[in-house]
Amino acid sequence: MTKKTKKAPVENPASAPSSLAASVGASIRQLRTAQGLTLADVAVRANISQAMLSRVETGAVSPSLETVAALAAALGADLPALFRGIETQASDAQLVRKGEGLEVVRRGTKRGHTYHLLASDRGPRKAFEPFLVTLTDKSEIFPEFQHPGTEFIHMLEGSLRYRHGSENYLLKPGDTLTFSGNVPHGPQTLLRLPIRFLSIIIYHDESH
Repeated sequence: MTKKTKKAPVENPASAPSSLAASVGASIRQLRTAQGLTLADVAVRANISQAMLSRVETGAVSPSLETVAALAAALGADLPALFRGIETQASDAQLVRKGEGLEVVRRGTKRGHTYHLLASDRGPRKAFEPFLVTLTDKSEIFPEFQHPGTEFIHMLEGSLRYRHGSENYLLKPGDTLTFSGNVPHGPQTLLRLPIRFLSIIIYHDESH
């Protein structure tokens, strides 16, 4: 009887490697070697191929955040630990070139709808998360999202109705919507495609 294996996440081979991907790959390699683990050991734990892990470690491919999270779990590390090794020259600025943001898999979204993470937080606490969101399928029904903090949305292209609690808002290019992330929210009706908007989630420091 042939043993069936679970299908691993597939990265886009056409994705351009980035300095962010190279830094994350170096952190993964450092954690792996520090624990005396082989490529095969970690690949099996993360349910990806050994060849893919090698490409991730060398920065030859930009992995999805889903893959990075699986690798963090395989190494017994928290996700932010893989971003702490990112080094900068002369400043704390982060530069992510067009198309180089890590692609995040969001619950309830399909292929063709993308959330690209534009910066990674340094330090023990997450202060904010900026995403470039692209929506391309009018037929998709979105789930309700809920998270801590305040979310800021700025429309770049297309139009949609966005729901927040019992209200819904028509958003067109140049419009901005700011709201509490604790209230259920998400796209309600996609009106004019393609739709692109910036979504910035700001997390509040509970100690203040």
